[in-house]
Amino acid sequence: MSAAATSSRHWHGLALAALGAFAFAGKAIIVKLAYRYGVDAVTLIMYRMLFSLPLFALLAWWSGRGRPRLSARDWGIVAGLGFSGYYLASFLDFAGLQYITAGLERLILYLNPTFVLAIAMLRFGHRVDARQVAAMALAYLGIVLVFGHEATLAGSDVMLGALLVFASAVSYAIYLVASGEVVARIGSLRLTGLATSIACVLCLAQFVLVRPLAAALVAPQVIWLSLLNAVLCTFVPVLFVMMAIERIGATLAAQTGMIGPLATIGMGVLILGEPFNGWIAAGTALVIAGIWLLARTGAARRTATR
Repeated sequence: MSAAATSSRHWHGLALAALGAFAFAGKAIIVKLAYRYGVDAVTLIMYRMLFSLPLFALLAWWSGRGRPRLSARDWGIVAGLGFSGYYLASFLDFAGLQYITAGLERLILYLNPTFVLAIAMLRFGHRVDARQVAAMALAYLGIVLVFGHEATLAGSDVMLGALLVFASAVSYAIYLVASGEVVARIGSLRLTGLATSIACVLCLAQFVLVRPLAAALVAPQVIWLSLLNAVLCTFVPVLFVMMAIERIGATLAAQTGMIGPLATIGMGVLILGEPFNGWIAAGTALVIAGIWLLARTGAARRTATR
């Protein structure tokens, strides 16, 4: 491959990673806008998954062409991953957004690498060095600053919302750790398509079981926002990030994704009228710096062990 082609592939990868991060960042904004029309979390996530299901089912079919059929054991693993990574994590996230700002939600979710590291330490006995501990402490200090400021403005419900989003991040971290054992065998796009399709079915079943069908009668704005959420903030960024990883690798794609929290906070201020001041700016900077240092330390350790 020529130098010009390599450079073009690199910049295309960066652009895809940035667009994917920005699209992911818009999810919380759309959810907060939909809540203004009196819809609850169960109904809102049902509509998001209803519109997402055909897209991810098509992705699962397309990425599975020519590949071996899944065994019963594989289907069980995929079902478990779909439950943890996309059903439970999504529902807890939507529920938490009823009580906290989009900016705080995105910062909490951005702590995901720290949860992955903790699970790997407990599950596989991975060692954590002092630099990783310092990076994690820096990130959590940032969350404490933003959380404390928001609690003074919004009251006790902030604790409930933060705990729900924390639980969402932990649930998704479990998915990431567990999926590492099967993604090479199944394929990343195929696994994403199948696991998300299962999660979509679970969300639809949840609505049928706990809500009357009349609850599906919502404001037209909720329908359009849910469609936008399903396509632009769910399906499209998954493809963009996967395409970016193919071009520039997972590490650089993840580093580019650091614009996500900044994008969510910016859109929260401009679109939702959420507050922004020195406390939030300082907390955001600490979280991003902590995760960046954690990623940098992890990359250095992987290089040293090769």
